[in-house]
Amino acid sequence: MLFKNIPENFFTPLSSKNKSVYWDCIYILYSIMNSRLSFGIERELVIDELQDYFDDYGSDIVEDDITVAGSRDKANLFVRKLIEYGWLTSETTYSHVQLIHFNDYAVEIVKTLDRIVNNTKLEYQGYIYTIYTLIRSNSESKGILLNQIFENTDKLITGLKSLNSNIKKYIDELTKYSTVAEIMDILFNDYRANIIDKAYHRLKTSDNVSKFRPEIVEALEAYMKDEEFIKSAAKEISEIKELSSEDSMERVRDILRELVDAFHNMDFIIEEIDNKNSQYQRSAINRAKFLLSNSEDLSGQIKDILLYMSEEMAGSEISLNTIYSLDYVENLFKIYSQGFLDDASFYAPIEGKKDFKPEALIDITVDASRRKQKLDSMKNKLEDSMNPNNIEKYVREILGEKEVMLASAMPLNTIEDFIRIIYVRLYGQRKRVSYRIVNKDEVNIKGYKFKDFEIWRK
Repeated sequence: MLFKNIPENFFTPLSSKNKSVYWDCIYILYSIMNSRLSFGIERELVIDELQDYFDDYGSDIVEDDITVAGSRDKANLFVRKLIEYGWLTSETTYSHVQLIHFNDYAVEIVKTLDRIVNNTKLEYQGYIYTIYTLIRSNSESKGILLNQIFENTDKLITGLKSLNSNIKKYIDELTKYSTVAEIMDILFNDYRANIIDKAYHRLKTSDNVSKFRPEIVEALEAYMKDEEFIKSAAKEISEIKELSSEDSMERVRDILRELVDAFHNMDFIIEEIDNKNSQYQRSAINRAKFLLSNSEDLSGQIKDILLYMSEEMAGSEISLNTIYSLDYVENLFKIYSQGFLDDASFYAPIEGKKDFKPEALIDITVDASRRKQKLDSMKNKLEDSMNPNNIEKYVREILGEKEVMLASAMPLNTIEDFIRIIYVRLYGQRKRVSYRIVNKDEVNIKGYKFKDFEIWRK
């Protein structure tokens, strides 16, 4: 069905060796035509615009094994090729003026690619408010009204699922980063900019989809019981979709059921988004802590072995499947096969009945000083843990009477101090803490390299 509406070679320019040039030309023409009354423009103006682009491009272009040097020749070539591939179409008016148009399907694809290139994020509140407005309207066109509600709901659910998938992508990519600097950069810059600030934060605050949801669900359930509404909507849908009266009524009921289910199931999607957001931040911090740990215990030694093997594999360009090509790996671990003579060797003989002689219980009095020492040790451990309350208390202490201070001015003498700075930065993203953070330039303090930030008292 796809290539009945789109030419078979439509995507060829975007997969060719000159794909970047093709996309630049397509986007330049789209930008020009988008500001006009139609997606059409005189051919000479198109050639002039593309000629300016190729004047800056400089180098020759090889297309279809032909080298093209002149800027105007390049412009003519790419317009002709885009017409051939089905992106553009040419038309001559009664006044013998040749016009260049975008095909309708090409416009939709360019708009979609433009949103991807510019990382345009969905405004959830826009869709939920549109649905709410449609629900409250007194439009006589019930079928069109229902279709609009369905389309906006579909876009809203698709946006939430996309956000869910994007967070999972960040979780999967965590294993790519082998240094603490890379992990902190992706967590505090890329992830915060593209997920927290652009989508997740708005979803939980200004774009909260739960604001109008109860009234929307209540109205949809009322429509399901309103036979007059169903008949009116079915009549319009039957004319639009060319369905029989019975099929269109069934379609209306299906749409209403799907809409109610979608709004009820929205909580599960949002809950999964919350869980994945927490999982990502927790995974990033745990991986950073793992890379920062340098203990001599068993976990520290295993960490050193794994890091060394990872470096050797990267340096030797060895894949994980061929790890045993490293000579020393076979000697790191030894597994011996074990055996036994027969099943009877596990048999435990019955020893017979014996008399039970209970032993006296000895009343042991715990030494008060030892008990106090244990309690004090537990309290100190809890007080030293880097939970949100302790980190917030620590920030209040180092701020003192100051309104603001730089993270680089905090104590930084040990690994624990550096980890504490990481937690200050991480918890600073929360809404209920008593301080906020402002990103600054990268600094290098005592061998610790990180993005500096200001700590402001709220």
